[in-house]
Amino acid sequence: MTQFALVTGGSSGIGAVTCQRFLEAGYRVISFDREPAASAPAAIQQVIVDLSDPEATRAAVREVVASVQVTTVVHNAGAVRERELEAVTLEDLTALSHLHVAAAISLVQGALPAMKAQHFGRIVLIASRAVLGLARRTVYASTKAALLGLARTWALELGVHGVTVNVVAPGPIAGTRVFHDIIPADSPKLPSIIQAIPVKRLGRPEDVARAILFFASPDAGFLTGQTLYVCGGTSIGSIVY
Repeated sequence: MTQFALVTGGSSGIGAVTCQRFLEAGYRVISFDREPAASAPAAIQQVIVDLSDPEATRAAVREVVASVQVTTVVHNAGAVRERELEAVTLEDLTALSHLHVAAAISLVQGALPAMKAQHFGRIVLIASRAVLGLARRTVYASTKAALLGLARTWALELGVHGVTVNVVAPGPIAGTRVFHDIIPADSPKLPSIIQAIPVKRLGRPEDVARAILFFASPDAGFLTGQTLYVCGGTSIGSIVY
């Protein structure tokens, strides 16, 4: 049976590589992103949607699941809104709560009927090493941390239906908007950041995509409610950037 994977933030960075890896594994792939990919295989169905807009998100999900049985959901889309605590606004919190948390709920609610019907489902939520603490990430760290709670709760509810729910938490990943919006590729801070990473290099989108495909595999049915840090060891100590 053909498996359908829905990946958010699929137009660039981790999401784009993940879409490609699913294609190579024989999946049909749907990408949700607010912008189209600069270049993507024609086989990827691109849906342009702002996931920080709850109504638009629900409408996009309804349209897809009306014709496709999605049994793999990867919620990768994210934004940081780096701020000192004094500058954080409730609008920041609302926007990222919609993007990170509400969108996850809408995506999974839409896919659940197909997952339950097939007694199979894989849900992978992309959080961040920042959930362990990172300065100037009040709304980012808190709303990404919420995904760990969702995964552990849904794992308890959905295991009986053959559905697993896990989290991948990346550290500093080169080639992603989330990282380079804060640290440009030519930033003088970059060498010291790399030296603070135990493996002495930045991560690559491929590093994270491999972890996502691992959790999404049909062979990973005994893994659920877990968080895997793909962070070069930065979850062991502290890092500043």
